[in-house]
Amino acid sequence: MKKSRVLVLLVIAALLIPSALFAAGAQESEPKAQKTVINFPTAATTGAIYPLGAAMSNMWNTKLPNVRASAQASAGGIANLNMIADGEAQLGVAVTSIMYESFNGIGSFEGRANPNLRVMIGLYANPNQVVVTGNSGINSLTDLVGKRFASGAPGSTTEVETSIHLQTSGVNYPDALKVQYVGFTEAIDLMRNKQLDGAWIMAGIPNAAVTEMLSTAGGKLLNLDANLIEKLNEEFPWYGPYTIPAGTYPNQDSDVLTSAIKMTVCTDARVDDDVIYELTKSFWENFDELMATQAPLKKVNPKDTVKDLAGLPVHEGAARYYREIGLM
Repeated sequence: MKKSRVLVLLVIAALLIPSALFAAGAQESEPKAQKTVINFPTAATTGAIYPLGAAMSNMWNTKLPNVRASAQASAGGIANLNMIADGEAQLGVAVTSIMYESFNGIGSFEGRANPNLRVMIGLYANPNQVVVTGNSGINSLTDLVGKRFASGAPGSTTEVETSIHLQTSGVNYPDALKVQYVGFTEAIDLMRNKQLDGAWIMAGIPNAAVTEMLSTAGGKLLNLDANLIEKLNEEFPWYGPYTIPAGTYPNQDSDVLTSAIKMTVCTDARVDDDVIYELTKSFWENFDELMATQAPLKKVNPKDTVKDLAGLPVHEGAARYYREIGLM
Protein backbone atom coordinates (compact mmCIF):
# COMPACT_ATOMS: atom_id res chain seq x y z
CA MET A 1 0.00 0.00 0.00
CA LYS A 2 2.77 2.40 0.95
CA LYS A 3 4.62 1.65 -2.27
CA SER A 4 1.50 2.38 -4.30
CA ARG A 5 0.98 5.69 -2.50
CA VAL A 6 4.60 6.75 -3.12
CA LEU A 7 4.29 5.84 -6.80
CA VAL A 8 1.13 7.96 -7.18
CA LEU A 9 2.83 10.92 -5.51
CA LEU A 10 5.84 10.63 -7.81
CA VAL A 11 3.59 10.59 -10.89
CA ILE A 12 1.70 13.69 -9.71
CA ALA A 13 5.00 15.49 -9.02
CA ALA A 14 6.30 14.64 -12.47
CA LEU A 15 3.15 16.07 -14.02
CA LEU A 16 3.33 19.26 -11.98
CA ILE A 17 7.03 20.08 -12.49
CA PRO A 18 6.76 21.13 -16.20
CA SER A 19 3.76 23.33 -15.41
CA ALA A 20 5.63 24.95 -12.56
CA LEU A 21 8.67 25.54 -14.72
CA PHE A 22 6.51 27.01 -17.53
CA ALA A 23 4.78 29.34 -15.08
CA ALA A 24 8.11 30.48 -13.69
CA GLY A 25 9.42 31.15 -17.19
CA ALA A 26 6.36 33.24 -18.11
CA GLN A 27 6.85 35.37 -15.04
CA GLU A 28 10.51 35.92 -15.74
CA SER A 29 10.15 36.80 -19.42
CA GLU A 30 10.60 40.50 -20.21
CA PRO A 31 7.53 42.34 -21.57
CA LYS A 32 7.93 43.78 -25.08
CA ALA A 33 8.96 47.44 -25.18
CA GLN A 34 6.09 49.80 -25.91
CA LYS A 35 6.37 51.63 -29.23
CA THR A 36 5.42 55.29 -29.56
CA VAL A 37 2.78 55.60 -32.27
CA ILE A 38 3.39 58.54 -34.59
CA ASN A 39 0.48 59.51 -36.84
CA PHE A 40 1.89 61.75 -39.58
CA PRO A 41 -0.65 63.44 -41.91
CA THR A 42 1.01 65.00 -44.95
CA ALA A 43 -0.89 66.11 -48.08
CA ALA A 44 -2.66 64.76 -51.16
CA THR A 45 -1.12 61.69 -52.79
CA THR A 46 -0.57 63.59 -56.08
CA GLY A 47 2.01 65.99 -54.63
CA ALA A 48 5.59 65.57 -53.45
CA ILE A 49 4.86 65.80 -49.71
CA TYR A 50 3.02 62.50 -49.24
CA PRO A 51 5.87 60.37 -50.71
CA LEU A 52 8.34 62.35 -48.59
CA GLY A 53 6.33 61.67 -45.44
CA ALA A 54 6.06 57.99 -46.34
CA ALA A 55 9.84 57.76 -46.88
CA MET A 56 10.51 59.48 -43.55
CA SER A 57 8.12 57.18 -41.71
CA ASN A 58 9.68 54.10 -43.27
CA MET A 59 13.15 55.32 -42.28
CA TRP A 60 12.07 55.95 -38.68
CA ASN A 61 10.43 52.53 -38.44
CA THR A 62 13.65 50.96 -39.69
CA LYS A 63 16.09 52.96 -37.58
CA LEU A 64 14.16 53.50 -34.33
CA PRO A 65 12.90 50.35 -32.59
CA ASN A 66 10.74 52.35 -30.16
CA VAL A 67 8.72 54.13 -32.87
CA ARG A 68 5.88 53.09 -35.16
CA ALA A 69 5.30 55.94 -37.62
CA SER A 70 2.58 56.06 -40.23
CA ALA A 71 2.32 58.69 -42.97
CA GLN A 72 -1.22 59.54 -44.03
CA ALA A 73 -2.70 61.35 -47.01
CA SER A 74 -4.62 64.43 -45.93
CA ALA A 75 -6.38 67.58 -47.16
CA GLY A 76 -3.25 69.62 -46.40
CA GLY A 77 -1.75 71.93 -43.81
CA ILE A 78 -4.88 73.24 -42.11
CA ALA A 79 -6.26 69.73 -41.67
CA ASN A 80 -2.88 68.56 -40.33
CA LEU A 81 -2.73 71.37 -37.79
CA ASN A 82 -6.26 70.65 -36.62
CA MET A 83 -5.34 67.00 -36.13
CA ILE A 84 -2.28 67.98 -34.09
CA ALA A 85 -4.34 70.35 -31.95
CA ASP A 86 -6.93 67.62 -31.33
CA GLY A 87 -4.28 65.06 -30.42
CA GLU A 88 -5.11 62.89 -33.46
CA ALA A 89 -1.63 63.37 -34.95
CA GLN A 90 1.81 63.71 -33.42
CA LEU A 91 3.50 65.16 -36.52
CA GLY A 92 2.28 67.03 -39.57
CA VAL A 93 3.45 69.01 -42.56
CA ALA A 94 2.54 72.69 -42.80
CA VAL A 95 3.92 76.03 -43.92
CA THR A 96 4.84 78.66 -41.34
CA SER A 97 2.02 81.01 -42.35
CA ILE A 98 -0.84 78.80 -41.20
CA MET A 99 1.27 77.51 -38.33
CA TYR A 100 1.50 81.11 -37.14
CA GLU A 101 -2.28 81.43 -37.39
CA SER A 102 -2.83 78.17 -35.51
CA PHE A 103 -0.35 79.07 -32.77
CA ASN A 104 -1.98 82.48 -32.24
CA GLY A 105 -5.61 81.55 -32.92
CA ILE A 106 -6.12 83.97 -35.81
CA GLY A 107 -7.20 83.75 -39.44
CA SER A 108 -8.42 80.27 -40.28
CA PHE A 109 -7.95 79.32 -36.60
CA GLU A 110 -9.83 82.26 -35.07
CA GLY A 111 -10.55 81.53 -31.41
CA ARG A 112 -8.75 78.16 -31.54
CA ALA A 113 -5.17 79.01 -30.58
CA ASN A 114 -2.81 76.05 -30.14
CA PRO A 115 0.04 77.21 -27.88
CA ASN A 116 1.41 73.64 -27.93
CA LEU A 117 2.30 73.81 -31.64
CA ARG A 118 6.04 73.41 -32.29
CA VAL A 119 8.47 73.20 -35.20
CA MET A 120 10.50 69.99 -35.47
CA ILE A 121 12.21 70.39 -38.86
CA GLY A 122 12.36 73.44 -41.12
CA LEU A 123 12.50 72.06 -44.66
CA TYR A 124 12.52 74.39 -47.67
CA ALA A 125 10.84 77.42 -49.19
CA ASN A 126 7.51 76.28 -50.66
CA PRO A 127 6.59 78.40 -53.70
CA ASN A 128 3.17 79.43 -54.91
CA GLN A 129 2.60 78.33 -58.50
CA VAL A 130 -0.26 79.85 -60.48
CA VAL A 131 -1.00 77.93 -63.67
CA VAL A 132 -3.35 79.39 -66.30
CA THR A 133 -4.32 78.21 -69.77
CA GLY A 134 -2.52 79.81 -72.68
CA ASN A 135 -5.71 81.14 -74.26
CA SER A 136 -7.29 82.47 -71.05
CA GLY A 137 -5.94 86.01 -71.46
CA ILE A 138 -4.70 85.91 -67.85
CA ASN A 139 -1.37 87.70 -67.29
CA SER A 140 -1.76 88.89 -63.69
CA LEU A 141 -3.76 88.03 -60.59
CA THR A 142 -6.23 90.85 -61.27
CA ASP A 143 -7.02 89.19 -64.61
CA LEU A 144 -8.56 86.30 -62.68
CA VAL A 145 -11.76 88.30 -62.09
CA GLY A 146 -14.66 86.43 -63.67
CA LYS A 147 -12.51 83.43 -64.56
CA ARG A 148 -13.04 79.75 -63.73
CA PHE A 149 -10.33 79.08 -61.16
CA ALA A 150 -9.36 76.19 -58.88
CA SER A 151 -8.27 77.59 -55.53
CA GLY A 152 -7.57 74.26 -53.85
CA ALA A 153 -9.45 71.78 -51.72
CA PRO A 154 -11.48 73.26 -48.85
CA GLY A 155 -9.31 73.57 -45.74
CA SER A 156 -6.06 73.32 -47.67
CA THR A 157 -3.04 75.59 -47.48
CA THR A 158 -3.46 76.27 -51.19
CA GLU A 159 -6.92 77.74 -50.71
CA VAL A 160 -5.64 80.05 -47.96
CA GLU A 161 -2.79 81.20 -50.22
CA THR A 162 -5.23 81.94 -53.02
CA SER A 163 -7.35 84.05 -50.69
CA ILE A 164 -4.44 86.06 -49.23
CA HIS A 165 -2.79 86.82 -52.57
CA LEU A 166 -5.97 87.78 -54.40
CA GLN A 167 -7.32 89.95 -51.62
CA THR A 168 -3.93 91.68 -51.25
CA SER A 169 -4.07 92.26 -55.04
CA GLY A 170 -7.45 93.96 -54.65
CA VAL A 171 -9.49 91.04 -56.01
CA ASN A 172 -12.68 90.24 -54.11
CA TYR A 173 -12.07 86.56 -53.42
CA PRO A 174 -14.02 84.33 -53.78
CA ASP A 175 -17.00 86.35 -55.06
CA ALA A 176 -15.22 87.92 -58.03
CA LEU A 177 -14.23 84.52 -59.47
CA LYS A 178 -15.98 81.36 -60.56
CA VAL A 179 -14.21 79.28 -57.94
CA GLN A 180 -13.80 75.52 -58.08
CA TYR A 181 -12.73 74.13 -54.70
CA VAL A 182 -10.82 71.16 -56.06
CA GLY A 183 -7.37 69.68 -55.62
CA PHE A 184 -4.53 69.20 -58.08
CA THR A 185 -5.82 66.02 -59.73
CA GLU A 186 -9.29 67.37 -60.48
CA ALA A 187 -7.82 70.67 -61.70
CA ILE A 188 -5.66 68.86 -64.28
CA ASP A 189 -8.68 67.14 -65.81
CA LEU A 190 -10.78 70.31 -65.80
CA MET A 191 -8.03 72.32 -67.51
CA ARG A 192 -7.43 69.59 -70.06
CA ASN A 193 -11.18 69.55 -70.84
CA LYS A 194 -11.26 73.36 -71.14
CA GLN A 195 -13.55 73.69 -68.13
CA LEU A 196 -11.05 75.70 -66.08
CA ASP A 197 -8.96 78.80 -66.77
CA GLY A 198 -6.38 78.31 -64.05
CA ALA A 199 -5.37 76.75 -60.76
CA TRP A 200 -3.36 77.66 -57.68
CA ILE A 201 -0.78 75.16 -56.52
CA MET A 202 1.55 75.49 -53.57
CA ALA A 203 4.18 72.79 -53.68
CA GLY A 204 7.88 72.13 -54.04
CA ILE A 205 9.35 72.20 -57.52
CA PRO A 206 9.13 70.42 -59.82
CA ASN A 207 5.55 69.40 -59.09
CA ALA A 208 3.90 66.61 -61.08
CA ALA A 209 0.56 68.40 -61.34
CA VAL A 210 2.18 71.57 -62.71
CA THR A 211 4.20 69.50 -65.17
CA GLU A 212 1.01 67.82 -66.38
CA MET A 213 -0.84 71.12 -66.73
CA LEU A 214 1.96 72.71 -68.74
CA SER A 215 2.64 69.72 -70.97
CA THR A 216 -0.84 68.41 -71.76
CA ALA A 217 -3.34 71.12 -70.76
CA GLY A 218 -1.75 74.05 -72.59
CA GLY A 219 -0.89 75.89 -69.39
CA LYS A 220 1.64 78.54 -68.45
CA LEU A 221 3.05 79.79 -65.15
CA LEU A 222 2.03 83.24 -64.01
CA ASN A 223 4.61 85.78 -62.79
CA LEU A 224 3.67 87.57 -59.58
CA ASP A 225 4.39 91.28 -59.35
CA ALA A 226 7.42 92.17 -57.21
CA ASN A 227 5.47 94.99 -55.54
CA LEU A 228 2.78 92.51 -54.51
CA ILE A 229 5.38 90.25 -52.87
CA GLU A 230 6.84 93.24 -51.01
CA LYS A 231 3.36 94.25 -49.85
CA LEU A 232 2.66 90.71 -48.67
CA ASN A 233 5.90 90.67 -46.70
CA GLU A 234 5.00 93.89 -44.90
CA GLU A 235 1.78 92.40 -43.58
CA PHE A 236 2.81 88.76 -43.40
CA PRO A 237 6.52 88.47 -42.52
CA TRP A 238 6.76 84.80 -43.53
CA TYR A 239 6.60 85.64 -47.26
CA GLY A 240 9.63 86.07 -49.46
CA PRO A 241 10.40 86.24 -53.21
CA TYR A 242 11.18 83.00 -55.00
CA THR A 243 12.38 82.33 -58.54
CA ILE A 244 11.33 79.21 -60.42
CA PRO A 245 14.27 78.75 -62.80
CA ALA A 246 13.66 78.54 -66.53
CA GLY A 247 13.43 74.96 -67.70
CA THR A 248 11.99 73.65 -64.45
CA TYR A 249 8.87 72.69 -66.37
CA PRO A 250 8.03 71.84 -70.00
CA ASN A 251 7.52 74.92 -72.18
CA GLN A 252 8.90 77.21 -69.44
CA ASP A 253 11.47 79.28 -71.31
CA SER A 254 12.11 81.98 -68.70
CA ASP A 255 12.40 82.45 -64.93
CA VAL A 256 9.12 82.92 -63.08
CA LEU A 257 8.89 85.19 -60.02
CA THR A 258 6.56 84.12 -57.26
CA SER A 259 6.23 84.10 -53.46
CA ALA A 260 7.25 81.34 -51.06
CA ILE A 261 6.90 80.26 -47.45
CA LYS A 262 8.98 77.84 -45.34
CA MET A 263 7.63 74.30 -45.23
CA THR A 264 8.07 72.47 -41.94
CA VAL A 265 7.50 69.22 -40.15
CA CYS A 266 5.61 70.35 -37.07
CA THR A 267 4.65 68.63 -33.85
CA ASP A 268 3.10 69.11 -30.42
CA ALA A 269 4.89 70.22 -27.26
CA ARG A 270 3.20 67.35 -25.43
CA VAL A 271 5.04 64.71 -27.48
CA ASP A 272 7.91 63.33 -25.39
CA ASP A 273 11.18 65.28 -25.71
CA ASP A 274 13.26 62.13 -26.10
CA VAL A 275 11.05 60.83 -28.92
CA ILE A 276 11.25 64.12 -30.85
CA TYR A 277 15.00 64.24 -30.26
CA GLU A 278 15.41 60.76 -31.76
CA LEU A 279 13.12 61.53 -34.72
CA THR A 280 15.00 64.75 -35.48
CA LYS A 281 18.45 63.23 -35.08
CA SER A 282 17.55 60.22 -37.22
CA PHE A 283 16.15 62.43 -39.99
CA TRP A 284 19.33 64.46 -40.30
CA GLU A 285 21.70 61.51 -39.86
CA ASN A 286 19.91 59.77 -42.74
CA PHE A 287 19.29 62.93 -44.77
CA ASP A 288 21.53 61.99 -47.71
CA GLU A 289 19.85 58.61 -48.06
CA LEU A 290 16.39 60.23 -48.05
CA MET A 291 17.47 62.96 -50.47
CA ALA A 292 18.57 60.33 -53.02
CA THR A 293 14.92 59.36 -53.59
CA GLN A 294 12.99 62.48 -52.49
CA ALA A 295 13.31 65.42 -54.87
CA PRO A 296 11.97 68.08 -52.44
CA LEU A 297 14.91 67.47 -50.09
CA LYS A 298 17.36 68.56 -52.78
CA LYS A 299 16.23 72.12 -52.02
CA VAL A 300 16.87 71.77 -48.28
CA ASN A 301 19.90 73.41 -46.70
CA PRO A 302 20.41 71.68 -43.33
CA LYS A 303 22.11 74.80 -41.93
CA ASP A 304 18.90 76.80 -42.52
CA THR A 305 16.51 74.41 -40.80
CA VAL A 306 15.84 76.74 -37.83
CA LYS A 307 15.79 79.94 -39.91
CA ASP A 308 12.77 81.86 -41.28
CA LEU A 309 10.27 80.19 -38.95
CA ALA A 310 8.10 83.29 -38.41
CA GLY A 311 9.07 83.35 -34.72
CA LEU A 312 7.46 79.98 -34.00
CA PRO A 313 8.99 77.91 -31.16
CA VAL A 314 11.05 74.79 -31.83
CA HIS A 315 10.15 71.64 -29.89
CA GLU A 316 12.55 71.18 -26.96
CA GLY A 317 13.52 67.69 -28.13
CA ALA A 318 14.47 68.99 -31.57
CA ALA A 319 16.17 72.05 -30.05
CA ARG A 320 18.36 69.75 -27.97
CA TYR A 321 19.67 68.14 -31.15
CA TYR A 322 20.14 71.48 -32.93
CA ARG A 323 22.12 72.77 -29.95
CA GLU A 324 24.32 69.67 -30.07
CA ILE A 325 25.25 70.34 -33.71
CA GLY A 326 25.68 74.09 -33.21
CA LEU A 327 22.59 75.42 -35.01
CA MET A 328 20.96 76.84 -31.89
